[in-house]
Amino acid sequence: MSPRTWLITGVSSGFGRELTEQLLSSGNQVIGTVRRPDAVADLAARNPDTFHAELLDVTDAKAVREVVDRSFADVGRIDVIVSNAGYGLFGAAEELSDEQVERILDTNLMGSIALIRAALPHLRAQGGGRIIQISSYGGQVAFAGNSLYHATKWGIEGFVESVAQEVAAFGIGMTIVEPGGARTEFRYGSAQVARAMPEYEGTPARGFLTMLDPKNGLAPGDPARMATRIIDSVDIDPAPLRMVLGSQALDGTLAALRARIAAFEAQTELAASTDFPPGE
Repeated sequence: MSPRTWLITGVSSGFGRELTEQLLSSGNQVIGTVRRPDAVADLAARNPDTFHAELLDVTDAKAVREVVDRSFADVGRIDVIVSNAGYGLFGAAEELSDEQVERILDTNLMGSIALIRAALPHLRAQGGGRIIQISSYGGQVAFAGNSLYHATKWGIEGFVESVAQEVAAFGIGMTIVEPGGARTEFRYGSAQVARAMPEYEGTPARGFLTMLDPKNGLAPGDPARMATRIIDSVDIDPAPLRMVLGSQALDGTLAALRARIAAFEAQTELAASTDFPPGE
């Protein structure tokens, strides 16, 4: 792979950090956004010529555009945009506060939309590029106790699938990455949990607690291997619209899609019953 310039949001931990370290080690240039500069001070010290940190809260759409515009102006061309910043929020829908709902929508969904919209004019002007949206197999499969997280991932997947069709003519490829459970801070550090209501004790809404407790076994996904596959995907032409990472994620996604298709097919007569009769 020839060296490229990447802009990645949320590089202080998780996939963002792993992607950045692998890219820098292979001679790429990375502009990485963080909320705390000290979190990537080591990267900046080791890679003074190829890593640049930008302070950014992706919930600030104006700041997102300013960072994107400034980054393109500074380096001239950015080959790959990775929309990675995000977090998990767990708990029954009724347990979540209004502030928690607004914050995760602003971060995971609106922040990703703002980044992509800000990058498109630049990618179009330079004749193409690649956008990678980090989603989750939770963008295809839904579990109790994860409603708002799913809302952000199902939402951003619909947005990207539509925009990918709009910009393909300009040489811009878009890929939705759907990882399964991985051993990152997302699951074992940064996850936020709603204030528990006793009414939900013993219900499926508490299933996430088993997942978040390392004593019940670690996630099967290797963040380093997943990051490598994400990087490799940039050389695939045309860009794959979706890429599932993790056998557990693929099995779960296929099972959910098969059940969904079967439910739709069972409605064939119902759907047809609402059409005007032929000739009318």
